[in-house]
Amino acid sequence: MINKIIAFANQKGGVGKTTSCVNLAAALAAHQQKVLLVDLDPQGNATMGSGVDKHRILATVNEVLQEEVDIQEAIVSKTPGGYALLAANADLTAAEVALLRKSHQEENLKKALNTVRAAYNFIVIDCPPSLNMLTLNALVAADSIIIPMQCEYYALEGLSALMETVRQIQTSLNPPLEIEGIVRTMYDPRNRLSTEISAQLITHFHDKVYQTVIPRNIRLAEAPSHGMSILLYDKGSKGAEAYMALSREILKQYAKSPLSSEVIG
Repeated sequence: MINKIIAFANQKGGVGKTTSCVNLAAALAAHQQKVLLVDLDPQGNATMGSGVDKHRILATVNEVLQEEVDIQEAIVSKTPGGYALLAANADLTAAEVALLRKSHQEENLKKALNTVRAAYNFIVIDCPPSLNMLTLNALVAADSIIIPMQCEYYALEGLSALMETVRQIQTSLNPPLEIEGIVRTMYDPRNRLSTEISAQLITHFHDKVYQTVIPRNIRLAEAPSHGMSILLYDKGSKGAEAYMALSREILKQYAKSPLSSEVIG
């Protein structure tokens, strides 16, 4: 049985991180994988994009991190996208402050997830776009990291900083942590810089760069405002096809059986 905790991390914002978390969770669920999406960003965008109202949720990852609520009580067992959700909202900022005041709090998320990880094939963590105590909790809890990035100059600088952060965490807090892969997002093949940076990524990271690229797609941009994954909003779109392809590529690393190219369910 596949049993992985994967953090989506990039210290640069606006790279399609939350979009990738929501849509990959839905795509994996469409392949009948049991998936838990953990929203670790106080903006709560992954929560809203999953069709859950962040303003009305009673227990969130905030209470879990502060050890006020058992994680099983806080998990929304099924979202419209077919996966489970540990939601977030602005209250999560309080957890970050509280964790900073105490020592050895970087393992709180790991301890909570370890009590439920056996129930899921994949636990996907949407990290905030900065290196803070929340992101640190995610990287300590994770088995591996997927890095979503745009093929642009500043994204390369951000990638260098993130790789250094990963090395530091491997040295001290989570030695088994590894890079699962790099996914190119908002990709426009007509842009010469995009193709050049894409080639550089492949040269430096080889097979760590997923073959699947996520295109710029208006339907992908529209889906979150409707509280839907792209598979629910427009399963025939280029964006939906891309995330289904990415899910198959990830599953092929672990599963021996051939996977259908169709959305299941």
